[in-house]
Amino acid sequence: MSLPDEPNVLPLEGEIDLHVSPRVAESLRALAEKKPERLVVDLSRVTYIDSSGLAALIEGMQTVEAYGGKFVLAGVQENVRPIFEIARLDQVFIIFPHVDAALAAP
Repeated sequence: MSLPDEPNVLPLEGEIDLHVSPRVAESLRALAEKKPERLVVDLSRVTYIDSSGLAALIEGMQTVEAYGGKFVLAGVQENVRPIFEIARLDQVFIIFPHVDAALAAP
């Protein structure tokens, strides 16, 4: 995982599975500790996410919302979107088409 240009954006890439999701969860916790007004997870380069990855995102969202912040996803790819839809998480997460839109939204 590379360091984002934008301090409150976590760019992820590749497959977010059981081996990767603990690092994702740790990165989200580290970002949430700074209590940003908005935390954006960039999924534009994610090719697959499993239940452990979804759990890490849900945990991150709960942490951010607990202090009154906004947790949003950006750039969910067409091949990944059905995973969110089957779990009905497309109705839980705020999802933007890309990071710029997520950062610019009110």
